Amino acid sequence: MVKHQPLQVYERQLCLSCLTGIYGCRWKRYQRSHDDTTKWECLWSFILFCTFSLLLVWLYFWWEAHNDYSEFNWFLYNRSGEWSDGTVPILAATAAGFTYIAFLMILALCHVAVGQQLNLHWLHKIGVTAGLLTTIISVISVTQLWGEEWDVVWISLQATGPFLHIGALAAVTALAWLMAGQVARAEKTRFQLMVLLVYLSVLLTLYFIPLSITSPCIMERGSLKAAPTIIGHHGAPMLAPENSLLSFNRALQRNVSGLEADVTISLDGVPFLMRDRTLRRTTNVRRVFPERQYDDASLFNWTDLSSLNAGQWFLKDDPFWTVQYMSTSERWSVGNQTVCSLEQMLKLAARSKSSALFTLHRPPPNHPHHHDWVNLTLDTVLRSGIPQRQVMWTVDSNREMVRKAAPGLQQTTASAHLVSLKTSTLHHKGHNSYTVSLCVYFNRLYNENNISLTLHSVNKPWLYSLLWCSGVPSVSSEAPQVLRKVHYPLWLMSPDEYCLIWISTDLISFAVVLGIFIFQKWRMSGMRSYNPEQIMLSAAVRRASRDVNIMKEKLIFSEVSNGVSSDEPYTENGFNYYTN
Repeated sequence: MVKHQPLQVYERQLCLSCLTGIYGCRWKRYQRSHDDTTKWECLWSFILFCTFSLLLVWLYFWWEAHNDYSEFNWFLYNRSGEWSDGTVPILAATAAGFTYIAFLMILALCHVAVGQQLNLHWLHKIGVTAGLLTTIISVISVTQLWGEEWDVVWISLQATGPFLHIGALAAVTALAWLMAGQVARAEKTRFQLMVLLVYLSVLLTLYFIPLSITSPCIMERGSLKAAPTIIGHHGAPMLAPENSLLSFNRALQRNVSGLEADVTISLDGVPFLMRDRTLRRTTNVRRVFPERQYDDASLFNWTDLSSLNAGQWFLKDDPFWTVQYMSTSERWSVGNQTVCSLEQMLKLAARSKSSALFTLHRPPPNHPHHHDWVNLTLDTVLRSGIPQRQVMWTVDSNREMVRKAAPGLQQTTASAHLVSLKTSTLHHKGHNSYTVSLCVYFNRLYNENNISLTLHSVNKPWLYSLLWCSGVPSVSSEAPQVLRKVHYPLWLMSPDEYCLIWISTDLISFAVVLGIFIFQKWRMSGMRSYNPEQIMLSAAVRRASRDVNIMKEKLIFSEVSNGVSSDEPYTENGFNYYTN
């Protein structure tokens, strides 16, 4: 006698359980579904994608802003009055948020790949919403406070554009597997056409976007000019306290062509080097003159300034994370620095035959030298003995008087609006040198009209390489020890080489996408459709398709004569057998 008894056999799918469990807390088999994703969940998938894209841009912003981290921290100091490395919490939060959102994006794509219904858990929805709102607020805040840095982002695309294009094309090409699977599984022609249209539009845009990519590093190697000379901005402030004699000496040891500093006039008329309005950050004024720590630096006389220590703050705050690499003797030298005068810096530049560039801050109206500040500075320059041709004069006030008194000085201006100035205006003003902030893009008027251009602040090899290819003659840097290690642009290719890479990449991508679509169509067309009532007599047939065999019924044949007691199951070849 043979009895037929249906028995449900489940296939263990640990990966699928983890996938749906982590994404939507659907750990049980009965909680999963192959139904179409609801419109509400489609909306959340779109929000997840937008959050991922925004965080990707935000992460890229802080990557290229690494060139200006010290400027950002100094900006925060001027706002709060306390020095701290504000980039650390921002980078940590950005990295954590991006990792979390990217992980959810990968899980969502895996859901699409295996045909599972998207159902983002409510806790993840809260996390995505928090990440999106936090990023939007951060972008708006930084744009308002430090908006000029976005101009550097556009400049950085000239260095990274060709590589970002290849990366984006590789990612979109990899998505062809998902797109082809969706098109092959879809039953509605309208949905198939929509998916194909969107995907092909993105793909074709990436194929032809190199037509709009321009980079100075795409040039013939024979056209490459000499490397830009490097001016030590505040000396070498990553190796020693800024605007100190030790910092300038460290910069000269790295073969810089010039020294750059910020100059303030003391109460008794001595020009000295100080970047901040007060002495709190770079001296021990809080301990020596606690009642005057918030006073303007120019309201101290030179005797009081000379009594202050200008090096201990560097060891304490470690603004560039370099103190740990210093020897004991180096730390002793750093810790015993004092406030440096302009005359001391000029004499050092004269001995080393380096140029001197300084930004002069005018004293406040109640200062005794509010009106003759230019004369005092000029007298200091002439008295120092430095050759006039080595001094780059940037002060716009009383320029005609300075030109008559010291005709050998290089008349220089610090401008952040070079692109708005006309060539005739440049020559009319008599300027032969420009120091331009990288908050705006530069042009090549200097090359056509004998104008020397210095860009600041350049601290990273990628930016130095880009300016090198652009033909910029000089840069100002806080990291001369880093730039001196760049002996050739990080990348340089001829237009023909770039065209070959572009076309080859597009052809490979097209071949891969076409092959994926053909394979997916063949794979889906050869797959049989199963229903819960179908009887399968072979384990091989049971494993034939992972997409449709979620739950199956087996009809097991057994005979009474096998000697097994009734109602007790036994296992053979992975199946449970019952006898009666």
